[in-house]
Amino acid sequence: MSQTAPRYPDTQLLINGEWRNAQSGRTIDVFNPATGEVIGKVAHAEKVDLDAALDAAAKGFKIWSASSPFDRSKFMRRAADLLRERADAIAPILTLEQGKPVAEAKGEILAGADIIDWFAEEARRTYGQIIPARAVGVSQMAFKLPVGPVAAFTPWNFPINQVVRKLSAAIAAGCSIIVKAPEETPASPAELIRVFVDAGIPAGVVNLVYGVPSEISEYLIPHPVIRKISFTGSTPIGKMLAGLASQHMKLSTMELGGHAPAIIFDDADVEGAVKTLAMSKFRNAGQVCVSPTRFLVQENVYEQVVESFTEKAKAIKVGNGFDEGVQMGPLANERRIPALESLIQDAVDNGARLMTGGRRIGNVGNFFEPTVLADAPKTARIMNEEPFGPVAVFSSFKTLDEVIDEANRLPFGLASYAFTRSAENARELGMRIEAGMTTINHLGLALPEVPFGGIKDSGYGTEGGSEAINAYLTTKFVTHLVI
Repeated sequence: MSQTAPRYPDTQLLINGEWRNAQSGRTIDVFNPATGEVIGKVAHAEKVDLDAALDAAAKGFKIWSASSPFDRSKFMRRAADLLRERADAIAPILTLEQGKPVAEAKGEILAGADIIDWFAEEARRTYGQIIPARAVGVSQMAFKLPVGPVAAFTPWNFPINQVVRKLSAAIAAGCSIIVKAPEETPASPAELIRVFVDAGIPAGVVNLVYGVPSEISEYLIPHPVIRKISFTGSTPIGKMLAGLASQHMKLSTMELGGHAPAIIFDDADVEGAVKTLAMSKFRNAGQVCVSPTRFLVQENVYEQVVESFTEKAKAIKVGNGFDEGVQMGPLANERRIPALESLIQDAVDNGARLMTGGRRIGNVGNFFEPTVLADAPKTARIMNEEPFGPVAVFSSFKTLDEVIDEANRLPFGLASYAFTRSAENARELGMRIEAGMTTINHLGLALPEVPFGGIKDSGYGTEGGSEAINAYLTTKFVTHLVI
C-alpha cells in the first residue's frame, strides 16, 4: 500500500538557538523531484544573517569547549535516541525533497543515529599524552583541545548522513559549528539539527544557514571566527574551497567526487557479486559518491556478468518514493537528466553497447531508467567523468596487473570494490588500488566505526572511525618545571 505524503514544512535558519527567517525575508523554492512541483520554501541567509551566526558560534564555542567530554557524550546519546524516535516522521520529509524511497530514507536516518552514538563514545577518548622529561621536576603533557568554530558544507544526495558526520564530530570534540546545508533538501537536515536543539545543546553551539552556496562559503571560510572547514561535494568546488581555506591557514576536510572501480574476477561468486553490486549501484538512483561505476570484469565471465546485471537493472521498479514496491526514486535534480543523456550518447558513439535504459521516464518528475553500458572504451567520457546517476559501465580485463592499472588510471581515489575467491588477488587489490576505501566480497563501507574518505582528487581526511574526531582537535603542549 502506498504511503501518503506528509505536509512539507518550510525551513528556517537556526541562529543562536532561535529558529528564524532571514532578516531580508528572502526565501528559496523547494521542489519535489518526483512531481516537479514547489512544495515549500527555505530561508535565504545573507551577510547580516551570517554575521549573527558567526557571533553565535564564537559565543557557543566558549561555552561548549568548556564542557567535559563526559557531559558531551551523555548529551549526544540523548540526541541519538531522539533521532531514532523521530525517524518515522522525518523519513517522509526526506523522501518529499530528495526522492529516495521512504524505507531508504528511514535507513539513512537510523544510520545517522548510529553515527551520533559512535562519536558520543569518541568524545570520551580524546586522549592526550604524557611525555617522559629529560630532567627531574619537569612534566611534559600534550592535550587534545577543540580546534574552534567549524563551517560545514553538505550536499543534497544524503541530507541527513552528510550533515551528521560533520556535526557529530564537531560536537564530540567540543567545537561549535555553522552548517550550510543543501537548499534542494533543507527540511530533513533541519529536523536532524532540531534533535540536537531539543536534546538541550546550548544556544550558539549549532547553527544552520542556507542561501547562495558560493556567497556563504566565500564569506565564512576567510572569516577569523572560523578555524576549520569540512566540505562534501564535487572535486572542482572542493579544490576551490580548499585553496581558499589554505590562504587563511584553516584546517579542512575534503570528501570529493569518485569514479569507483568494481572488479569481478572469474573465480568470484559471480551471481553473488552481481546481486550485491546492482543493489549498491542503483541505491539512491546512483547519486552516491562511493557508488560503483566502472565495472571491470574478467573476460571469461564478462558476458555472463553483463547479461545478469542487465536483467537486474530491467527488473528495478522506478517511481515515486511513496509508492509501494518502488526500489529507485527520481534523480534529485532535473539538470542531471541532460548530463546523463550526453554521457550515454557519447559512450554509444564511441562503440559502447546500450544494454538497457538510457532515457528519461515520462515527462513529469526526474525519473531515469536504470542503465547498463557494455564494452565502453577508455576514450568515452563516462569512463573518465563521474556520472552520478543510475548508470553502470562495463569493460573486460585479462590479468590482475591490467585491472589494477585501469582502476588507478583516473585521478579519483575514493571507493573501490572487488570480488574474488583468491587470497592473493585480495591481498594485491587491497594494497595496490589507489583508493581511500576498498571493500572485497561484500559491502563494508561507511559504517560509523571505519574510516571514510579518499585520496588523490577525491579529497583528504576521514569522516569515520577512530581518526575522524582528530580533524576537530588541535594538540597543545604544556611543560612545567616544579620550583
